[in-house]
Amino acid sequence: QVQLVESGGGLVQAGGSLRLSCAASGLTFSTLDAAWFRQAPGKEREFVTVLRLRGISGNTDYADSVKGRFTISRDNAKNTVYLQMNSLNPEDTAVYYCAARFAGSNAWRYWGQGTQVTISS
Repeated sequence: QVQLVESGGGLVQAGGSLRLSCAASGLTFSTLDAAWFRQAPGKEREFVTVLRLRGISGNTDYADSVKGRFTISRDNAKNTVYLQMNSLNPEDTAVYYCAARFAGSNAWRYWGQGTQVTISS
């Protein structure tokens, strides 16, 4: 059974940092594309960042709103994907989801349950 389990969310003040983790079981991140999405209250789920299947830190894309502040990475030995978030602001408040897909596919097939991130001003 495939599972993605996010952790690391919480409440921090504006300007602070958080690191989210997404641990996988039943699949191997090193063979898949991985991504983070987020959904703020009353808004649609939006793309945050993707790490494609080309090494641990290569071939990434970021939403303009997080570029320069967020970093996605992968630890193959731990089968875990991370999202380092710095310089957080209240607009980053959302439920953050990790997702995985087969390389070359457009469909994000596997999703975690989400972790809440709340930034206070």
